[in-house]
Amino acid sequence: MAKAKRMYGCTECGATFPKWAGQCGECGAWNTLVEAPLEGAAPLSGRGGWAGQQANVRTLAEVSVEELPRFSTASKELDRVLGGGLVDGSVVLIGGDPGIGKSTILLQTLCNVAERFPALYVTGEESQQQVAMRARRLDLPQDKLKVMTETCIEAIVATARLEKPKVMVIDSIQTIFTEQLQSAPGGVAQVRESAALLVRFAKQSGTAVFLVGHVTKEGALAGPRVLEHMVDTVLYFEGESDGRLRLLRAVKNRFGAINELGVFGMTDKGLKEVSNPSAIFLTRAQEEVPGSVVMATWEGTRPMLVEVQALVDTSHMGNPRRVTLGLDQNRLAMLLAVLHRHGGIPTYDQDVFLNVVGGVKVLETASDLALLAAVISSLRNRPLPHDLLVFGEIGLSGEIRPVPSGQERLKEAAKHGFKRAIVPRGNAPKEAPEGLSVIPVTRLEQALDALFE
Repeated sequence: MAKAKRMYGCTECGATFPKWAGQCGECGAWNTLVEAPLEGAAPLSGRGGWAGQQANVRTLAEVSVEELPRFSTASKELDRVLGGGLVDGSVVLIGGDPGIGKSTILLQTLCNVAERFPALYVTGEESQQQVAMRARRLDLPQDKLKVMTETCIEAIVATARLEKPKVMVIDSIQTIFTEQLQSAPGGVAQVRESAALLVRFAKQSGTAVFLVGHVTKEGALAGPRVLEHMVDTVLYFEGESDGRLRLLRAVKNRFGAINELGVFGMTDKGLKEVSNPSAIFLTRAQEEVPGSVVMATWEGTRPMLVEVQALVDTSHMGNPRRVTLGLDQNRLAMLLAVLHRHGGIPTYDQDVFLNVVGGVKVLETASDLALLAAVISSLRNRPLPHDLLVFGEIGLSGEIRPVPSGQERLKEAAKHGFKRAIVPRGNAPKEAPEGLSVIPVTRLEQALDALFE
């Protein structure tokens, strides 16, 4: 019997070779050759054109721009992250650490969606009994959801065409393989070709597809980078596996805003929505302690109040430590230099540790002023008032710059009972929210004086 031929393609330049080699003979890149579809194999069905459809050319004026219809997943937080609900034919990739809750939230979603629409849960990692046991443990409705255990993508697509589900979950994409390739499941070529078939099926049939993706030890999605480009939406689960809070963040969304954040609490009955995350993150000690301050960050389309904690201690090493959790470590080093130059407060002989309570990652520059306020409070061992809110961006020359959505941040603070707010002058409202005294500042020196009035 003739041996099946293999082809190997370079992921950098696209050149193909009959044998694998460590270096591409065309572009010279190393370790870029991966298995490509077999020579002489039957072509994958519907491979031509966008979603396998025949290409057509129209002017922009002829293209319909009606709002894409959405349907709810029965989870307000998940709908928020998706941009208002699921879109027919969309492909959503969810990644996260093992045990973070990816399979749990998708099983909860599908069990609720199956009460209104046909749904199919395809698992390649667990048996049907394991999925059923989890559904019973979480007290989920089980009468309507269909479960399938399969890892061959051709069999999955064939079954989906017969069942015609409105929503389908693939758990996980790294366990799926195509018969067109001989490499093991989880390889670059297998993940790429299997995902391409699923995207094509979703666009042709209008089925909304969820893909579960494994992550590497660095936290990035495993497999080819092109996987994130092929799908419509990429969601990341954040949080500690032994903690009670889970954060679902959108980093790509063709049908909505990115950087949207959904907050869930892990309970013995699965993931529960947290409709007011500020109240969760503001569970503070009764007595005022040094190094703690509350700031207003902006996540997606809503403000969120979080607590920033700092610990400043004398360093016994030649190179003091700068450690941050939930904040940018390089920005901390820059702000400490600004504090020394324009505030006259040196920290070159101090270890500085910073943490955002609750595991939230704050990447915006509005955290600058709160970060330095916490550092100074810990350095001087002087607590800040419980009812004080701080936010603002700090420039290299010591100026306090305004940040977007300042009015909404102040309204959120007033709603939670805060009495004072130190903000950039550009964010000071003409009329402050009831019960909130706003202190506008333009320079770092003014902000330092206002902190300990």
